[in-house]
Amino acid sequence: MDPISPRCGALCTRLGAYDPLVEIGIGRRPEVAAALAARGSTVIATDIEPRDVPETVTFRRDDAFDPDLGVYADGAAIYALNCPPELHEPVRAIARAVEVPFLFTTLGADAPSIPATIETIPGDTLFRAIETEQRRPTVGDGERDRGGSV
Repeated sequence: MDPISPRCGALCTRLGAYDPLVEIGIGRRPEVAAALAARGSTVIATDIEPRDVPETVTFRRDDAFDPDLGVYADGAAIYALNCPPELHEPVRAIARAVEVPFLFTTLGADAPSIPATIETIPGDTLFRAIETEQRRPTVGDGERDRGGSV
């Protein structure tokens, strides 16, 4: 197996705590899914377009805006890498519907568009959607309690 990047290794360490895993929007970068599978995790990868994935990864075509919840029902967690802000809420809704955590990275400097915890890992930031609804800070809040960290 080819050596993996520090980012991929860190993601595998965090995501490998869940099995099976569902990756939403695998695109043309199956490195993390392949590395997770090589470490013994069961990985289902989804995308709106047909994608080539390693033989150790199962591919299912699905649309996060009109999901087939059966694709995600047996997962222990859902993750998305380089997830654009417009997908944060739809993917969180899928995760909530099947009652699993949603972990994700964003594109470049994009902030998460949903409440999430933040973990800095080598080469990236890993977010975990917060399960309970929390009020987001608004202008004029000043120093008042903001309902927990976002």
